[in-house]
Amino acid sequence: MRSWVTTRCRQLWRRPWLTLSWVLAAFTVMYVVAAPFAAARYPPMTDLPFHAANAAVFAHYADQSYHFREQFVLQPWSVPYLSHYLLAALLMQFTNALTAIKLATAMLLLLLPAGLAVLAHGMRKSPLLGLAGLLLVWCQLTSWGFINFVAALGLFAMALGAALRTLDRAGRGWQVFLTAVLVVLFFTHPFRFPFAVLAIVAATITLYPLTHRWQPLLWPVIGPSALFALWWLTKPATLQVAWGPLTPNWARLSELPAHLYPTQHDPALQRALTLALTVVACLALCLWLLRPTAAPPPASTGTAFTRRAQLLVGLCALGFLVGYLVLPMEVSSWWYIYPREATACAFISLALLPDLPRRGWGATLCVLAFALAAVPIARVMKLNGRDFNQYTKGFSAAIAHIPKAPKLLYLIFDHSGARTQNTPFIHLPAYVQADRGGWLSFHFASMGGSPLRYRSDSAAVVPPAVPRRWEWTPQRFNMARDGAFFDWFLVRRQHDPKNLLRGGGQLELVAHQQHWWLYHRTNTPRAQSHPQRPPPKPRQRR
Repeated sequence: MRSWVTTRCRQLWRRPWLTLSWVLAAFTVMYVVAAPFAAARYPPMTDLPFHAANAAVFAHYADQSYHFREQFVLQPWSVPYLSHYLLAALLMQFTNALTAIKLATAMLLLLLPAGLAVLAHGMRKSPLLGLAGLLLVWCQLTSWGFINFVAALGLFAMALGAALRTLDRAGRGWQVFLTAVLVVLFFTHPFRFPFAVLAIVAATITLYPLTHRWQPLLWPVIGPSALFALWWLTKPATLQVAWGPLTPNWARLSELPAHLYPTQHDPALQRALTLALTVVACLALCLWLLRPTAAPPPASTGTAFTRRAQLLVGLCALGFLVGYLVLPMEVSSWWYIYPREATACAFISLALLPDLPRRGWGATLCVLAFALAAVPIARVMKLNGRDFNQYTKGFSAAIAHIPKAPKLLYLIFDHSGARTQNTPFIHLPAYVQADRGGWLSFHFASMGGSPLRYRSDSAAVVPPAVPRRWEWTPQRFNMARDGAFFDWFLVRRQHDPKNLLRGGGQLELVAHQQHWWLYHRTNTPRAQSHPQRPPPKPRQRR
């Protein structure tokens, strides 16, 4: 290991332009991923608060002061969306919940450029091409908070790149790496795992006339595939998939740009994206015209390897495009299904960009071009996050009065203030549970697609069940029916919600700032136990 590091350091010292390229690439990646998180106290991402709350359940499940064990049953095997939560739960042992979830999310977003770099390396291109993945770090899916899906795209590219390297070189190190990537992919987003296996099989078939190898991929794929098969046979009924008729909807092609970025309410983001597309298009044209000299491939396969790898990636992009055209919007416990494939198609298509120069200052210029394309997008997200801080000051001031383990009911009537197309306020109070434990009036545990669910035994203490789309339709709230379980009421509304809370006993206005109102039921002891409530039935998301 030491000799390998020494050799690499000598190579970098002898090639200063390449060293400069990698240094600039590292700074670009860190800025694009980290700057928006650093600027926003609460990142304007719709589902992120509940990701923090779920991670906190894993982190503090054994701590009785959080009262998580009274509510939830962990089901990490039945619904193995674990990578994000376990990473955040680990970080919560060293820092607060908010910082931990931001760090964990940033680490998963780093998989986009990292995965594309490995795929480019497997295609015998420069790994610096992975910088193109930064263009989709702050896409529409990230704004929604679908972090496990976005991370799975990076892992998909990483697995395909590792498979190409294994077929090309047949090294044991790449076999071990591929196995690990596939296992992590399964525990990040199990439904993306079959896509990776199909791509690896396609890679083996496409490249077999050149490599005459398939055995090196046998064990790296069989082990994780057996894990997936065992889960598929034992998965709960809430995860059963009924696709229905899959017919192409050609009208979706005109909607594709809107599913990539939330630009409708943000002219600054539109300008940044226009600049990014212009820079990348010009860079691709220049690289194609100049035809930079690539590293000489082994004589046994020649340049045909790269051509076939290009064909393989093109087929993957075409497959995702077909999925975008035929998949439904809702399946089982999941919503926003077919729009996700637009991001998958765009991301994998970035690997089709021409190879970068390998020598001299050409690589440095390409890195600067990618930085010019990606940094303005991140800067817009940074400014949006900083502006969002103004609308969460009242939230921070209100929750400062909430004690440990509250029974908190929250209603979000007012969604104004954020520049994002999708509201970042809808789940914001879930940060209270992430930081202090307790109960919430709405939780992802009721949806059937989470690695934790509400308890249903005699010792359970769970909130009352709520109807579908409860969090999106607060006007259906009835204090006598829905509020008896709770002693804290957090409402975002332009006008005083006291009339909505009538019939709930003695209420005290604890805090009011901006459009946030916090009421406390003063005639209910904070530590009072409540009778068991029937657990909510699993339901579809939004």
